Amino acid sequence: MRIWRLAVLVAVLSGLLGLPSPTPAAADPSPAELRKLTKQAARLNDLYRGQIQSLEEIRIQAKKATDNSGNLQAQLRAAQEEVSRIVQTSYMVGPLDGIRLITPNGDPYAMLGQAANMTYMANERAQRVENVKKLIEKADEAKLNANEKVEKLRKEIKTLQNKKDDIQKLLQKYGFQQPGGAEGLTPRMINVRAEIMANFPMRYGVGCLRPGDPGEHGKGRACDFMMSGGGSMAGGNDAANGDALADWLIKNGSRLGVMYIIWKQRYYDIRSGGGWDPMSDRGGVTANHYDHVHVSVF
Repeated sequence: MRIWRLAVLVAVLSGLLGLPSPTPAAADPSPAELRKLTKQAARLNDLYRGQIQSLEEIRIQAKKATDNSGNLQAQLRAAQEEVSRIVQTSYMVGPLDGIRLITPNGDPYAMLGQAANMTYMANERAQRVENVKKLIEKADEAKLNANEKVEKLRKEIKTLQNKKDDIQKLLQKYGFQQPGGAEGLTPRMINVRAEIMANFPMRYGVGCLRPGDPGEHGKGRACDFMMSGGGSMAGGNDAANGDALADWLIKNGSRLGVMYIIWKQRYYDIRSGGGWDPMSDRGGVTANHYDHVHVSVF
């Protein structure tokens, strides 16, 4: 009786002979399109005299989403090939005739071995098919997400291009300063740092010029005001000191010529309208600005 139930089970599972071809829910996101938009963003950064935080944030989101979509597509192809190999193996073993299992002719142990082998392959195939189905869903969602992020980047670029006249007026208000002196900082950055040091305790120091840095640190227009020893999240009075400094910079930014602030995985960019906006996870306490307040000036 057990052998008969096993034969029926194998016959049912043998219906899993493959996986239907998925219909893509969206077009594949284009890395070439993302590269083109990244170049446009770089030109806008030059025009706006520094990295535009809203633009950089969306670009990072689009890059992560596009990479994730590509990785899922590769996993999906590998999983589909694996299912195909299992199906081919099942075909080579051949179908199991349930009647042969209960006839006296033939080796019953060989028949049971074949049944067990086919049951294993059927179970494995069923699991692989289910995994592929889940991957198809994830891949389709990732495509949509990546395409949405790329479109969002395109719209943000267009918005900022339309604001260039207003930005030019803002840049003319503050003028252009070259770094100089032994510290390699602009006069504006030196002035901002001096006012901050006069108003706020800096227990952990300040870092400014980074030779070779492609951003404002390399141009002498940015400083990091440390709120911890570095690499550890600021807490207690140190975090409160960072909050107070950020608020003070916002209130005095127009007078001082502050361009943008980054603190606690948020940015406040004067050129894109001001107001705090969240940042994506950049990978650590320092990269997410939980241990220092970053200040860039015009």
